[in-house]
Amino acid sequence: MDFDTLRAVESRVLWLATSIVHHANRVRSTRSGLKVGGHQASSASSVSLLTALYFHHLRAPDRVSVKPHAAPVLHAIEYLLGKLDPAYLTTLRAYGGLQAYPSRTKDPVPADFSTGSVGIGATATIWSALAHRYVAGRFDVPQGGRQVALLGDAELDEGAIWEAVLDPVVPRLGEILWAVDLNRQSLDRVVPEIAADRIERMFAAAGWHVQAVKYGTRLQELFSRPGGEAFRARIDSMTNEEYQRLLRTPTIDLREALLGSGAGRAEIARAVADVDDDSLRAAVRDLGGHDLELLADAFARADAVRDRPSVVIAYTIKAWRLPTEGHPANHSALLTDEQWRELASELGANAADPWMRFEDDSREAALCAEAASRLERAPVTPKQIATAVPEDFGRTHAGDISTQQAFGRFFLEIQRAAPRVADRIVTVSPDVASSTSLGGWINRAGIWHIGERVDWFADDPETILHWRESPNGQHIELGIAEGNLVGLLGELGATWSRDGEPLLPIGTLYDPFVNRALEPWSFGIYAGGQSILVGTPSGVTLAPEGGAHQSILTPSVGLEQPRCIAWEPAFAQDLEWTLLHALAQLGRPGGTSSYFRLSTRLIAQSLALTPDEAADREARRRQVVAGGYRLIETPGAPAVTLVGMGAVLPNVCEAASELASAGIAADVVCLTSADLVFRAVQARRGVGHGEIRILDDVFPVERASPIVTIHDGHPHTLSFLSGIHCTPITSLGVSDFGESGDIDDLYEHFGIDTDTIVGAAVDALTVRRR
Repeated sequence: MDFDTLRAVESRVLWLATSIVHHANRVRSTRSGLKVGGHQASSASSVSLLTALYFHHLRAPDRVSVKPHAAPVLHAIEYLLGKLDPAYLTTLRAYGGLQAYPSRTKDPVPADFSTGSVGIGATATIWSALAHRYVAGRFDVPQGGRQVALLGDAELDEGAIWEAVLDPVVPRLGEILWAVDLNRQSLDRVVPEIAADRIERMFAAAGWHVQAVKYGTRLQELFSRPGGEAFRARIDSMTNEEYQRLLRTPTIDLREALLGSGAGRAEIARAVADVDDDSLRAAVRDLGGHDLELLADAFARADAVRDRPSVVIAYTIKAWRLPTEGHPANHSALLTDEQWRELASELGANAADPWMRFEDDSREAALCAEAASRLERAPVTPKQIATAVPEDFGRTHAGDISTQQAFGRFFLEIQRAAPRVADRIVTVSPDVASSTSLGGWINRAGIWHIGERVDWFADDPETILHWRESPNGQHIELGIAEGNLVGLLGELGATWSRDGEPLLPIGTLYDPFVNRALEPWSFGIYAGGQSILVGTPSGVTLAPEGGAHQSILTPSVGLEQPRCIAWEPAFAQDLEWTLLHALAQLGRPGGTSSYFRLSTRLIAQSLALTPDEAADREARRRQVVAGGYRLIETPGAPAVTLVGMGAVLPNVCEAASELASAGIAADVVCLTSADLVFRAVQARRGVGHGEIRILDDVFPVERASPIVTIHDGHPHTLSFLSGIHCTPITSLGVSDFGESGDIDDLYEHFGIDTDTIVGAAVDALTVRRR
């Protein structure tokens, strides 16, 4: 490698990244007049790392997660590699332009990983490595490469990082390479204390190969001189704040500040005696994270370690080579126009032509062309699953069954009815597989693991769950960390676009912990992952467990999550149809994720009144997957309509029966997806997309009447239904924390029991008469 040429490219990357932000803020006008932003300082600290990676180290199969605030650097590199049209360089954070943070789904050049929520983008490389290993063990897919993450040192404060690093499978993933941009600054301040040594020890304790790139070659040469040991000890002992302040010290005062007042003062003076002030200023800034030769060597050494993950901790300077270098408030600082023009002179760029490329016959242009060729990937064409997901198993569900039980039986049915579809299913659980009814599936499909492991309880006659671990299993068990679960779900749900082979990933967790997993789950969907998340058990229906395990808000989460359909079926037949429908939406362009909220409450399946005739059964199925159906329709016009969703349906039906006995005609509507019904309401008003027909099927205008909604969740979940025909509505639900008890006790306490439903219906009629 010609490192002089690489340094010239590095300077151009710094110029372009800074100029992309400069144009967005100082040149382009905005309709609102608000500041656009764009992080020139954070970008500058990572320029050397990304230059060494893209223009020297990486190969085509490698995938890179770039820290959010280095997005301008990534776009500058894409431009130099010939991937990004120059017209986009002026569109940072503009509508239809370059996104604020790297995005797989929104940027003109799709990033390998979407980042933006700190910590999540970096950990995605771990889950991508697992997903690729899983899919490559089953299908003929392109060879995988390194899973690389560039992350900031402040990003290591995120709990998501350490939850992922500590999962038991991670120390065996030798394809993972993380590079930490250790610039010792966060958004508000210089990071207190010297945390680098602790970070190194934490990674090493987790089984990672650790390399620190601390000092550049110029500093190392000074350290080798007489008195150099004292010089190094002086810098090593500086707090982060003192070192950063040193960067802001005027050149004329730097030497005195560097000598300090300690016992090594004379030795330090001896080491730097023949170094002029300007050279000393440059040497103090000569950190390893900006030394391309040292970075190239560190990445090569990491490549030689393939039995465990590697992390390169590179010491850098925030706002490197910019006027704001080292300032504690430089995070969102912007260069003035004058400073920007001075930077052009320093970096050999042209402020009059900021997007100027290298001359075609230059060594820099040749290096960019070589890197572009080396990193070129063959396009991925997503395959379709050979066998379509069936719409109906054609079976009858009888007896008393919970939706969670029906979920467990579903896997046995799909293996029987559609084995080639079942082969694509992979389940994931954070140590709750058996308590979310995946035991039967695990016994048949086995546990996926990187290598074979002995099941020491295989011959134990009292062992019901057989824990057979091998590379052939179809269930992945993680530790108790819901963020890891949804992170892996997102990457398993992206193999159709990454590797060309679709998987059908289904993850289970206790429903109240959906909120804990919400951000990484939502982010995985934003990044293009398609999966099914099953929250079970849910609500105060999980009565004995108490308020800590009784979910209230999750229906709202499902209703409002983009690119995901929320389901809450009451009956086993509805669960079967909706889950088959959800599977059919996965692993393809335009596909969508799903969230299921299930229950352990046993419900008599005879209440579902599933039609026997084929045509009527199919009509019911279509309504179920569109959002709901009319379960009970009284002769003549109803006085009131009871609308229930999920585990409360037995109480809703019982209330309808009691009202009928009192001479009050009550229709009953069973919703399977409030989400889809709300979309239909929006579509009817011309402000969204949805299947409008379901409104006419389930809420025909000729049967409009006061509505009482009943739901084991927050009552506002179904309150929008009054807007369909502008009818009065009473919404019953749970709006406070739960507690331990029996189902009947808690239903009565929260007002979703039969008597309260009847009373609400009668009150609704009284109000209507007034």
